[in-house]
Amino acid sequence: MKPTIHSVAQEAGVSISTVSKVIHNTGSISEQTRKKVFQAMNKLNYHPDVAAASLRGKKTKVIGLLVPDISNPFYAEVARSIEDRSRELGFNVMMCNTDNDAEKEKEYLSLLTSQRIDGIVVASAFRSTDLLEGLLEKGIPIALIASEIPKLSIDTVTVDDYKGGYLATSYLLSLGHKRIAIIVENVRSNIPRLEAFRDAMEEAELPILDGYIIKTEAMIQKGYEGARQLLSLQERPTAIFACNDLLAAGVIQAAKEMGFNIPEDVSVVGFDNTVLSTTTSPMLTTVAQPVKEMGAKVIDLLTKEMQTSKPYKERLLLSPELMIRQSTAALP
Repeated sequence: MKPTIHSVAQEAGVSISTVSKVIHNTGSISEQTRKKVFQAMNKLNYHPDVAAASLRGKKTKVIGLLVPDISNPFYAEVARSIEDRSRELGFNVMMCNTDNDAEKEKEYLSLLTSQRIDGIVVASAFRSTDLLEGLLEKGIPIALIASEIPKLSIDTVTVDDYKGGYLATSYLLSLGHKRIAIIVENVRSNIPRLEAFRDAMEEAELPILDGYIIKTEAMIQKGYEGARQLLSLQERPTAIFACNDLLAAGVIQAAKEMGFNIPEDVSVVGFDNTVLSTTTSPMLTTVAQPVKEMGAKVIDLLTKEMQTSKPYKERLLLSPELMIRQSTAALP
């Protein structure tokens, strides 16, 4: 049987009116109770009828945005570009920070659908792909930015991560570096960046030494820890490719603390071209993602889907660009 508001109330151990208040975001409800209701909705796969009704009738002019970590400057800039384009088209944006947590993803999807949003942009690796598939089947427009879910037929805007990784690695090779290490974030978008690194090194007929590949989370502290590990090796790298600017900032911090000069002793390349790249000292050589264009295009695809429910989805692959600054130099 199709779940109802009554079954959600029973599962959560609350009244029907409490469930209604959570769904419509009205009244004074404790965070603990709100979480219990969302968990019950997720368990029963309950989505309020108001979401479907809004798609058939009056639009709310609200777009939901899921980001993994708004403290990461890249996602802050993605959110800004999405909001700018949305406002140009007359939409407001409701942003949700998932922390790459599957439970939070479920809760926010329930919240967004209950708020009768017109569409959703996912700027996250997103673990709950079955939930997205369920919303697509219900006719809720969804688009992805900066990440792909190959098994879903869904509008997607990404950058060519393989090309970006190849640009970074081949540039360091052109400077004469042979001992090049890489610090990779454990997300889908970093897989082609690592593949490009491996391919560029192989084409140059250079080995990737033991311990020269570090996989971690996207945090300055993790970049710092990774760099200390690399720069403590007996045969240390003369260049480090960090697969986002947060990691690169940590690399610069650790190298300086250990007494290395940048770029004379070690060259550093990042990825994303966020505000961090021009505030580090020295300023960071990095691979730029066209964030403004990405944000505008994903909203254009989403609003087009809202209007026409087109049968064929688009996957746009934009080109990155290497921004050369002061953190890299030719090997002495």
